[in-house]
Amino acid sequence: MSYEYLQVDIAEHVALVTMNNPPVNAQNRPFRDELTAIFDELSDREDVRAIILTGAGKVFSAGADIKERQGIKVGAGFYRQHNRVTRESFYAILECDKPVIGALNGAALGAGLALAACCDILIASENAVLGMPEIDVGLMGGAKYVNMLFPRSKARRMLLTGKRVGGAEMYRMGVVEDCVAPDKLIDAAKEIAYEIAAKSPLAIRVTKQALNTTDNLGLRDGYRYEQELTVAMSKTEDAEEAQAAFVEKRPPVFKGR
Repeated sequence: MSYEYLQVDIAEHVALVTMNNPPVNAQNRPFRDELTAIFDELSDREDVRAIILTGAGKVFSAGADIKERQGIKVGAGFYRQHNRVTRESFYAILECDKPVIGALNGAALGAGLALAACCDILIASENAVLGMPEIDVGLMGGAKYVNMLFPRSKARRMLLTGKRVGGAEMYRMGVVEDCVAPDKLIDAAKEIAYEIAAKSPLAIRVTKQALNTTDNLGLRDGYRYEQELTVAMSKTEDAEEAQAAFVEKRPPVFKGR
């Protein structure tokens, strides 16, 4: 895999995706196209069971690339197309078949916060910061993504004042699983990724599907949906192997079917 703005390393069923658009990993159109393409590809790769998303340098992603719009003559339909591309780059992460661990190495602002919110699990370095600074330039930020991570009062303060939240506070609030020294960040993310990768890949994929789908369902419909998935899963080879391995006190060997 060769990309201009992304570096992808795969080992032991874990893909490490590093955003690399110096100096702040700003998101332009080619960057977003690559992000969508890589997560679509990783969804289909059988040698990948978990993904880590992080940023090169000192910033996770500072958000949209403002320089991209300079000198561009905006015609009819431009912003609709621009917004569609932006949404799809987020959805590619959110809807990826494989669990995505966001390793927040630094500031994740605006659209960078949205990328973080679309990950399944978050780990923060002590240098990490989440924020939605659009209000400071007279714009409106991604309220939906802030609400995914923060409780009501905190989310509204962030959106209405531009307040930023650091790694230690994120950990205290339960927004991230851990807050670690910068040089320990990827190791901490890999520890979780390897734990996920050791499970049935089929069960992991279906579990993520259930989590995403039931987010928008009530209790009755959500649990009924999960029960149907559980019935279907019980008939798979992976389920039989997992139960046999448990009884025989040995590590399971999963085939993803």
